[in-house]
Amino acid sequence: MSRTTFFEVWVLDANTRKHLCYLDKVEPYSTVGDIKSLFHKSYPHWYPARQALKLDPKGKVLRDDEILQNLPVGTVATMYFKDLGPQLGWTTVFLAEYIGPLLTYLLFYFRVPYTYSHSYVLTSSPHPAVTRACVCHSFHYMKRLMETIFVHRFSHGTMPLRKIVRNCAYYWGFSAWLAYYINHPLYTPPSYGELQVNCAIVVFVICELGNFSIHLTLNDLRGDGARCKSYPVPTRNPFTWLFLFVSCPNYTYEVGAWVSFSVMTQSLPVVFYTILGFVQMSIWAKGKHKAYGREFKDYPRLRMSIIPLIL
Repeated sequence: MSRTTFFEVWVLDANTRKHLCYLDKVEPYSTVGDIKSLFHKSYPHWYPARQALKLDPKGKVLRDDEILQNLPVGTVATMYFKDLGPQLGWTTVFLAEYIGPLLTYLLFYFRVPYTYSHSYVLTSSPHPAVTRACVCHSFHYMKRLMETIFVHRFSHGTMPLRKIVRNCAYYWGFSAWLAYYINHPLYTPPSYGELQVNCAIVVFVICELGNFSIHLTLNDLRGDGARCKSYPVPTRNPFTWLFLFVSCPNYTYEVGAWVSFSVMTQSLPVVFYTILGFVQMSIWAKGKHKAYGREFKDYPRLRMSIIPLIL
C-alpha cells in the first residue's frame, strides 16, 4: 500500500519576496484554485479571484485548474503572490457596460435639458431615420442585456475594477458621441432616404438574429461554463452555417450590425466606432481561432477568424 506524498507550499510576495504563508500537508492532486482557497483562509481580504500565483516572480500566472503534482516543483513548492486588485464577476461587468449606452442614447433622443439648445428641449426629430436608429440601437443593447442575464454562462472568471471603469468609459462615451450627432436638431438624413434606411434595417435585423443564434449555439456547447470539449459546428439553424467559414461568426454578425447602422445613420462617428470595434474584434477572433487550432487537431483548415476567405 503506497503512502501519499504531501506537498509543502510557501507563498511569497512577488514584489518584496516577503514570506506570506506556509501551507503544510497539501494534497498532491490539489489544484492552484485549492491553494488559493487555503491562502484565502489566512488572508480573508485576498479572495481567490483577486490572487495571481506564479512559480517565478516575473513568470506566467498559473491557471486555477493546474494540478500541484504536475507543476515543475518538488515536494516543497514556492509560489509568488500578486494582488490583482478588486474584482467583479462577468455578469456584473457586462450589465455595467451595456446599461450605460442604452440610457445615454435615450437621453439624447428625447433631448432632455442641457443636451442641446433650450429651444429644442423635449422635442423630437422630424426625420424618421432618427427614430428608427434609436429603436435599432436600443434593441441592440437590450438584446445584449437579455443575453447576459438569460443566455451567457460564465465561468468563475472576473475582471479588475480598474478595467471595468475603462470599458464603461469606452462604451458609454462612444454611445454619447454617436447619439449627440444622430439626434442633433441639425442632423441630415441619409442621401438615399427611405430606401437606404430600410435596406440597412433589414441587414441589421439579420445580423442581430445571427449574433443571437451564435450565442445560443456557443452556450449549448459550453454547458455549465467549463471549457468546451469540442469546437463549434453548424446546426440546423441557417444563421450558424457561417461556422463553415469563420471561427467567430458572432463577431462577424456584430460587425455587420454596426456596418448597417453606419449606413442607416450615415454618421461619421458611427463609422469610426465601427472601424474601431472591427479592429478589436479581429484581435479577439484571431486569438480564439489560434486557440481552436492548438486544442483540436482536426480543426477545419478552411475556416478563417472573422471574415470568410480573407481574415
